[in-house]
Order: sequence, then C-alpha cells, then structure tokens
Amino acid sequence: MITIHGVLRSRASRNIWLLEEMGTPYRHVPVIQAYRLPDPAAPDAPLNTRSPAFLALNPNGRIPAMEEDGLVLNESLAINLYLAKRHGGDLGPRDAAEDGEMTAWTLWAVTEAEPHAIQVLYNRVGNPTAPKDPARADAAVAALRAPFAVLDAALAKDGFVVGGRFTVADVNLAEVFRYAQPAPELFEAAPRVKDWLARVQARPAFRRMWALRDAEPA
Repeated sequence: MITIHGVLRSRASRNIWLLEEMGTPYRHVPVIQAYRLPDPAAPDAPLNTRSPAFLALNPNGRIPAMEEDGLVLNESLAINLYLAKRHGGDLGPRDAAEDGEMTAWTLWAVTEAEPHAIQVLYNRVGNPTAPKDPARADAAVAALRAPFAVLDAALAKDGFVVGGRFTVADVNLAEVFRYAQPAPELFEAAPRVKDWLARVQARPAFRRMWALRDAEPA
C-alpha cells in the first residue's frame, strides 16, 4: 500500500492528484506544517513536520513523504516520477527517451519556474492569506515571462509536453505553474499555457484532489 504523509494544502497535492489519475489505492496520513501550529511540540499537537514520528521519515521536516514496500521517498516531484514509472502506465514513460524528457521537464520546472511562481502566490495582491510585497511579485512575474514562453512553444505541437499525451510531466508542471495563477497577465501572453492549464485542471482526478484540499482547514 502506498502511503502519502502530508496535507493537501502543501506539495502533497501533487502526489494525491497523480494517485487519483492512476486509480491506485493509497493511504493518506495528514501531517501539518509545524509553522501553522502555535506549539508543534505540545502534547496535544497534531502530527506535524517537527513530530519525531515524521522526522524519522524525513529528517528535513518537509512534506510530503511517501512509503511503499519499505521504500521511503521525499521530494514531491521525485515521488511522482517514481509512482508514474511503477504504477502509471501511459502516465509514465514508454521508453528511456520519454523517461529522460519527463525528468528534464520536471527539473526545469523546479529550477526555472517554481522559485518565481511561489513568490507570485505569496505576494500578489488579491491573495487573502499571503503576505503582500507587490515589488517582489512584480519581479517574479518579470522572471517568469521567459519560462512561460518556453512552455508555450513546447505545447504548440500537440498540447502536451511529452509523447503527445497527458503524463506525469504535465502533472508536475501544472502544479508548479498553478502558483502563478494570481498573475493572469502571464497566461494571457502565453495562450497555449493558459489553455493547457485549464484542460488539465478540468480533469476529474484534479477536481477530486482539489475537493479534498478544500475540505482541509485553511
């Protein structure tokens, strides 16, 4: 049985979305971020990222963590690549070339887009729960224009990034680019990215994941 440790209001959403796409049975253990608690070490504190039981799985104190058959993996996007290759069928790579492409796109998203996209999410005015630093958000938007153009060009051929079909690479990219949605001007300038993100977020598995996320405490 696959076990995902984390809450969906975190990067664990990526793993739950993929598992819902695959239809693979899994167990979900809620682990909340320690910074969301007044005293994560309190005797009555819920399981959190500073709890000894969780630190035994991930000494970094970050969610998510995954367990399967004695294997423990951390890092949400690496977990997805593993799950897709082991259980995902056509959501995973059909050959070594596709495996390389999916890995490359995932690493590209982490290095070129996510550091800036998360700043848009945190700092763009209009996000009711985030700190507001418009200057930092504007700088992030400017930095994202190039990655958006790269992805827009890649989607021109057939609307997906690898193999002409929806794959784990789309899940990984979409969950990174989702953070930039408070900046609609980026999507207006990259219409293929806008269409692609709307299509993948309309998938039933994404909607199921999002409903689970919405049911969690904010």
